[in-house]
Amino acid sequence: MPDTDSTLRGPISKKLKEFTVVDMDVHIHETPAALAPYCEMPWRKSLEHLSTVPQRYLDIPGFSPNLSVYPSFPDSGGDRRSTVSSASQMRQDLDSLGIDIGVLFPDALLSHASIKNTDYAVALARAYNRWMVEEWLDSDFSLKGAILAPHHDPHAAAGEIMRYAGHANVVAIYLPTSCVDPLYGHRRYDPIYNAAQDTGLPVTFHSVGAIHPVFPFNLQGFETGFANHIISHPFSLISNLVSLMETGVPVRFPNLRIVFTEGGIGWVPWIMLRMDKEYQERRRDIPFLKDRPSTYVKKMYFATQPIEEPEHMADMATFISLFDGEDSVVFASDWPHHDFDHPNKVLQIPVEDKVLRKIMGGNAIRLLNLNESVT
Repeated sequence: MPDTDSTLRGPISKKLKEFTVVDMDVHIHETPAALAPYCEMPWRKSLEHLSTVPQRYLDIPGFSPNLSVYPSFPDSGGDRRSTVSSASQMRQDLDSLGIDIGVLFPDALLSHASIKNTDYAVALARAYNRWMVEEWLDSDFSLKGAILAPHHDPHAAAGEIMRYAGHANVVAIYLPTSCVDPLYGHRRYDPIYNAAQDTGLPVTFHSVGAIHPVFPFNLQGFETGFANHIISHPFSLISNLVSLMETGVPVRFPNLRIVFTEGGIGWVPWIMLRMDKEYQERRRDIPFLKDRPSTYVKKMYFATQPIEEPEHMADMATFISLFDGEDSVVFASDWPHHDFDHPNKVLQIPVEDKVLRKIMGGNAIRLLNLNESVT
């Protein structure tokens, strides 16, 4: 792989150097060959076999199932690589971006929810967690990890949470939203939320595009990746947020910390106000909510990437103020994916430096219970 091109990303701004920057979403590249030694039998044999199958980016049959029906075009990044395969390489990349701490999520297993065989899905999650902890988190590179909770078996997922909660560099729980069925408000997931609340680890709902016969990924009516990407990322977060609210997850688990990532933040005030409107008219549907949905939304966290880019960036400051995002928006880059956001872009939002300091690192440090000081 060629080295990353610093000119593509632009120089680190002087202001950025003044802040402690925590990136809530960077991606490591797990392959069947990498995970095979960490996987239990008989599923190890499947991974060993898949390591011989020609790979397509984020689409390895039986490992990261993905139905793509759109014409393929080269990414705007040109020859820049789109994967990171070692902790030292990730540290070098984050340094060049001006990022102090990165929270790790997978590549191919963003599609983990679409795997149908429960035992296989659980074995993959366990292998991924072992691999990430041993090969990425046991070095002193200021990398933190979100463990993959296999939602297919909530009790097994809770076991993974309990197993790794004591690790110094495990700071979050990753729940994939792409193709998940049922949505995460369903009470079958209560063991996951119990474990998360008991350990103090936040649950992070991470989106990715797909076409799948479950809501909201039944996107066969669209003809382009343009339309799919617009809909799939925020809608997967919106649908799961509404699902959490309609079953009272924030009430039943009052100390559960909830994060939504890779859907931008422009949708947050809209769905918050929409839920408040419906709450006023249909409160008998959700008698367990003690207050308007916006009260609970304002306690959740929302990652910036892909940050919306209106003609006037002051509009983003307005969006943030509508849901008290000064204390709940966290920076995310999505590095090294083709649509990653450079920290410099978020710095263009015209808010006071004390608010930027929170968004770029302070809010995440509080969310993740990190020991780092905020500068």
